[in-house]
Amino acid sequence: MKDVLKEIIGKKKERLLKRMQDLPQESLLAKIQTRNSPAPFVKSINKPHAISLIAEIKQSSPSCGLIRQDFDCARIAVALKESGAAAISFLTEEDYFSGEINRVEEIKKAVDLPVLRKDFIIHPYQIYEARAFGCDALLLIAELLSQQALSEFLALAAALNMDCLVEVNNEKDLKKALKVKSPLIGINNRNLHTLEVDLKTTQRLFPLIPKEKPVVAESGIRAYQDVLFLKVLGVKSVLIGEAFMEAPDIKAKVREIMGWSNEDTTYAAERT
Repeated sequence: MKDVLKEIIGKKKERLLKRMQDLPQESLLAKIQTRNSPAPFVKSINKPHAISLIAEIKQSSPSCGLIRQDFDCARIAVALKESGAAAISFLTEEDYFSGEINRVEEIKKAVDLPVLRKDFIIHPYQIYEARAFGCDALLLIAELLSQQALSEFLALAAALNMDCLVEVNNEKDLKKALKVKSPLIGINNRNLHTLEVDLKTTQRLFPLIPKEKPVVAESGIRAYQDVLFLKVLGVKSVLIGEAFMEAPDIKAKVREIMGWSNEDTTYAAERT
């Protein structure tokens, strides 16, 4: 069986070298100076007595191939906000998810929700790049980074006023995330090496996280029963993408999975 994560990182390193030549870090720093302050991602999704939705926009994935043919980022973002999403996650990885970081600007012009850069961050350059192109927060995958690098990346993001979602899939990576005092932890139910999904990953790891630390459950959430199960566990937010991107009617699918009525989504949209 091929190791999907290893394959993605190999391609990412190639693209990163070229990207750093085409758009030097000095250019990113100049671009950052023109940006408004990032929107508060953690605050937006950490609501009392509620489970928040981070809605993911992506066109393709290694597990599904092409997910959505009609891919208008701005229109999708508006539908997700109107459905009650507290934040947007946007895939910027090019080769396996058909992402483009410059499309973040389309989303930011369409909605005022915080936007999380979802990618495979392995170099500080990508953090500056995220800030330069308008991202408010970014995903850091604990498995890809040493404890020292994870700590340094969190510090750099904080210096740029960006929040981070540190993603884990096992006990080893969770210990790493807790040691660097990550303010927000995401439990990915998908094994990035095999692409297998198991919601019990969240059930197993959640009790090991301090109660005061907000937790995001990611991947494999496709029904209201899944959201209800996670809410009972104590999860503060769910990150859902494929189920929405596959749906002809995104708003209806959000209401179905989140268990929200039209009135609920109107209220949720007003709160964000």
